[in-house]
Amino acid sequence: MIRKTLTLFFSLFLFLLCWQSGLASAAKTSPVTAELEGLVAEALANNPEIKASEERWQMTVSKAAQAGALEDPMLMLKIQNGLIREPFNFNRDATTSKVIGLSQTVPIFGKRTLLREGALRDADADRWRTEERRIELRRMVKETWYRISSVDRGLEILEKNIAALDDLLRFSETMYGVGQGLQQDVLKAQLDRSKMEEMRINLQQQRRSLASTLNSLLYRPVDTALPVIPPAVITPLQLDQAGLEGLAEVHRPALQALAAQIDKTLVNRKLADKEFYPDFTFSLEYMQIEEGLESAGDDMYSASVSFNLPVQRERRHAMAAEAGAENRMLLEERNVLRNQIRLAVADSLAALERNQRLATLYKEGILGQAASVLEATTTSYRAGKTDFMKVLDSQMALFNLEREYHEAVAEYQMQMAILEGLVGTALPVNVE
Repeated sequence: MIRKTLTLFFSLFLFLLCWQSGLASAAKTSPVTAELEGLVAEALANNPEIKASEERWQMTVSKAAQAGALEDPMLMLKIQNGLIREPFNFNRDATTSKVIGLSQTVPIFGKRTLLREGALRDADADRWRTEERRIELRRMVKETWYRISSVDRGLEILEKNIAALDDLLRFSETMYGVGQGLQQDVLKAQLDRSKMEEMRINLQQQRRSLASTLNSLLYRPVDTALPVIPPAVITPLQLDQAGLEGLAEVHRPALQALAAQIDKTLVNRKLADKEFYPDFTFSLEYMQIEEGLESAGDDMYSASVSFNLPVQRERRHAMAAEAGAENRMLLEERNVLRNQIRLAVADSLAALERNQRLATLYKEGILGQAASVLEATTTSYRAGKTDFMKVLDSQMALFNLEREYHEAVAEYQMQMAILEGLVGTALPVNVE
């Protein structure tokens, strides 16, 4: 227990240290990030699911305003002891009177406050559920954005390589025409060119599908044109596993919603205890008596208090047991969610590390080496010192490596969006 407390304290302390740098980073927000945040804001403002969740929350807030209010008082009007043979003669009999009365039911002290408090906890839970949907929508927009960015990079690289392959194809055809090349070189280049055309068709279809998904999240027409998305850039994360778990404990809306539900069960337990005590009904009646032969016409009143007898003890004990079981269930559900968050954070951190290392390896080593190999092979081929297949293989190898590099960067940023959803808030990052 002490170890967990110290871990949480350290996480919160680390978060506070990183928060200031996160604020400084906000001032350095790149145009790409600003564009993405604008799309997120548009989705949060227009998405109908968010609007429906907000209205549901407002509905529970209105219910909370009703909870704990007294029932309407009862007004009673009657003729007491009237004579059948003379129903409207009120001074014939001394016991005949016109009566007006009021009655009000009042719960045992403290029950109304508990009812209102329980309704407020329901409203809090719905508010946090709305925030959870906002976090999920934010993640979906960002993830889709980076997927489209990856596809756009693939299309750009594809166009560049198609142009390079066309040059090689023309050169190989020229060499074949003068008897210095092989027909199989020409055929292989044409085959690879056709495969790239097939890849372009697939990427274009994939982009249309992703653009439709993003437009749907923004509540736009699905065929709204989406401009080319700029390249993604890796933003190094500042927090470790413990720090991210600390952020989730403080900011994750799903955990806050469960906390509100747990508080509601404690209120329900107190309400169950109140059921062992009676509720009261107070009544007051005023009787107007007419002056007659046998009556001086003195008006009268009647006051009473009545209450229920809480003798059904077994039912009330069952209510208390139900509240206790619900409390324990929600506590365990919160533990389950915490465990799921820990596992998901660990998976995301592992994916972040992998993609960051891959992107660095590609950028600082493999891509430059592959470009040098292609340049050297092309030069040798034009000088007649190597065969065409080696040039083609080098070209295709560079194409695949460039595509994998941009996929690694996009996957890194998608994992960052997933992490934001897991912890429920923006992550402090190093902006270079």
